Amino acid sequence: MTMSDTIRKTVTLQIDGVSVTVPEGTLIVDAAKRAGIDIPVFCYHPKMEPVGMCRMCLVEVGRTVIDRATGELVLEEDGSPSVQFGPKLETACTTPVSEGMVVLGASDKARQGREDIVEFILTSHPLDCPICDKGGECSLQNLTMGYGPGESRYLYDEKKHFDKNVPLGELIFLDRERCIQCGRCVRFQDEIVDDPVIGFFNRGRALEIVTYSEPGFDSYFSGNTSDICPVGALTTADFRFKARPWEMNSAASICTQCPVGCNLTFNVRREAASGGNWVVKRVMPRQNEGVNEIWICDKGRFGHHYAGHPERLTQPLVRRDGELTEASWDEALELVADRFRLAGDDLLTLAGGRLSNEDLFNLRQLTDGMGGRKVLYSTMAGGNLTAKYGMAPGSNFADMGPETAILVVASDLEEEAPIWWLRVKQAAERGAKLIVLNPRPTKLERVAEYILRYPYGAESAAVLAMMNVVSAQHLDLPEAVQNLARSSELKAAAEVFTGAENGVLIFGSEGVGLEGSRVLAEACANLLTITNHIGRPNNGLLGVWQRANDQGAWDMGFSPVLDLESELQASSAIYIVAADPAGDDPSLVSETHKFLVVQDLYLTPTARLADVILPVQAWTEREGTYTSGERRVQRFYPAVRETSNVLEDFAVAGKIGELLSLDLETRLAGRVFNRIAEEVPDYGGLSYSKLAEVVEQWPIVGRGDLYYGGTTYENAQGLGIQLPNSEHEADDSPVWQDVPLIDIPRLGLLAFPITRLYDGGTTLLPSQLLHQRIAEPFVVLNPHDANRLHLPLNSSVLVSLADKPAVIASVQFDESLPERVILVPRSFGLPINGPMPVEVKLAR
Repeated sequence: MTMSDTIRKTVTLQIDGVSVTVPEGTLIVDAAKRAGIDIPVFCYHPKMEPVGMCRMCLVEVGRTVIDRATGELVLEEDGSPSVQFGPKLETACTTPVSEGMVVLGASDKARQGREDIVEFILTSHPLDCPICDKGGECSLQNLTMGYGPGESRYLYDEKKHFDKNVPLGELIFLDRERCIQCGRCVRFQDEIVDDPVIGFFNRGRALEIVTYSEPGFDSYFSGNTSDICPVGALTTADFRFKARPWEMNSAASICTQCPVGCNLTFNVRREAASGGNWVVKRVMPRQNEGVNEIWICDKGRFGHHYAGHPERLTQPLVRRDGELTEASWDEALELVADRFRLAGDDLLTLAGGRLSNEDLFNLRQLTDGMGGRKVLYSTMAGGNLTAKYGMAPGSNFADMGPETAILVVASDLEEEAPIWWLRVKQAAERGAKLIVLNPRPTKLERVAEYILRYPYGAESAAVLAMMNVVSAQHLDLPEAVQNLARSSELKAAAEVFTGAENGVLIFGSEGVGLEGSRVLAEACANLLTITNHIGRPNNGLLGVWQRANDQGAWDMGFSPVLDLESELQASSAIYIVAADPAGDDPSLVSETHKFLVVQDLYLTPTARLADVILPVQAWTEREGTYTSGERRVQRFYPAVRETSNVLEDFAVAGKIGELLSLDLETRLAGRVFNRIAEEVPDYGGLSYSKLAEVVEQWPIVGRGDLYYGGTTYENAQGLGIQLPNSEHEADDSPVWQDVPLIDIPRLGLLAFPITRLYDGGTTLLPSQLLHQRIAEPFVVLNPHDANRLHLPLNSSVLVSLADKPAVIASVQFDESLPERVILVPRSFGLPINGPMPVEVKLAR
């Protein structure tokens, strides 16, 4: 039960002779589920509003009799309340419980009603169970066996026949014959994710699901419809006709595509088509009501292929006579250790947020042991502040309602962290006061109560403008935000945020570089401090990090630097792990006299410049932990057998450390985590066994019934643990300071970075299925700027930053953009890390 359930009035009723006590307003079907009694459903889903379309949940309902004259209960001779049953069966999915109610779901009348419904559904359903992808997970198949007639009165030739392979888009296929018109998919897209891009067309037996968008089924959450489809009508291109459910094993994991930390289940099998190897056949959601509930986005579902790509590195490489040649592990590690020993404190370790906490800890120990410098490959700061002022243990978006205010600043949340967007949207729909502070429109504004615009580059000043409303200490604000600061909307939003019982502040990287995000994080922490929204559940600071474990990297002692190029140039030995700076900006890393070691899955542009390349395991092949943006530490487990002759990242760092006489763990990730618990204060007391603990979650999914919550996996492997806020030192408070404003030039263009979910990143490109969703490189301009520069819509242009190589992109228009401002997506070939001058001209 949720927290709101515990304070609601409860009622007691009987279902098939079992006494059940549940909160008032609970539907009969949910009350039965809580009591372990199954009432079959097709159209009903516990996450959506009931519609009573399929009638599979028919039950007899008896209600207590009330004397109309006195308003008192009518009693039987034995003193028990008199119960009167209605003449007709009722749908358990639309009927709320009442005190003294008696429900009969196993009676002959109810069973006959369900049998009739199953028989009716089967009149137009194909008999293709032996080849159906849903076989073994099909609600209709299972409920037909449990409740259907033994034989049909209808002839097969009289069935209605439709197309059986209809692409709703390149990701989801529809078998129109199998569709039972339950409406789950349509309602999910409409109610849950606010993407009504599919719907019903025609009427009667000709009714069918169609897509209304171009491209087809244009939603980041389309794969969830295949999970909740009770039959095999909707299937994913990734899994269609690829395997049967009973052929596969399951393994619990965590998504690595963004900082949400969605809980996943990998379905894997060993197959001849893959050379006898174990491979991931599909990615499914694993229930965690505190993180992703039972949903995942399509990037997390379909973007896993990089882990098993055939171009993975499988052998250490050492540069000899200018060429990279294969070497043994002993040779490669000894060479690395010798050169690191010579470098000493001139060693620079550059790590990416894809790494686990165990990897990062061993890299920290190795680098500190040599006296070197630790750098996180990121253009977003503030991880030290999210550790101190972040969302406290017990925080859960699902518990947020009218008592909570949520402020989202400098973030296009759907593009940066789709499940957070979904959960914030739902909190707003439950009554949470949502304030969106952004320089341009975003989808989140559909449910926002306050929408505030600031000029590009003035995100921190806009937050401080809110502080000026609620604080006696006023700061001088740049002229560009004076109008916003004086507006009644900002004053009202600031007062609502201040007066809310709970307050959450989410900051992202929309148009912001490293220095800008540092100042923004400080401004956000200041606002939370003066409004007393820290240190309690459902309060605090949340950073929308660019990678899955950026928060864990900060916790392990890594942080980004403002001038990465200078840091690289100043080091005699560079150790780059799970990062590709040369792929993002070729000028960052070059063939020089420096000793470069790259540890990665692929021969990336950075790896091609290395003196030594060390191959490692993917997260699908190993175990470890990640720390989400909400600072929830979660375990992931091995799903497939490790690639031969490669090691975990922590083991590689550990073996190098051993050769340098450092005491590092090289064998078991669990032992590394034990050291983290001993040496990193916020992680004290944690262990793999604690991270594996679970509690009962509602709704109940993933059990043997399959029809209630869909094909969603029960979480039996761990819900994770939210870290406490770090200790505050006496002089450790955020700095109250004036903020600089980025001036928009009177001549030329100033580029600001934005994030797209489907980018050109190295973890997404190997998933060919998503290539149609990855846009070609583009830039967005105000039409007046485009006209002045003679740049037609969709024209090809050359875009260049300072001395960086030019990139070919197409031109898009946005009339809401101010003149002289241009938006450039990250990870599309142009190395934009913050606001910077840009030149755009037609490609000849």
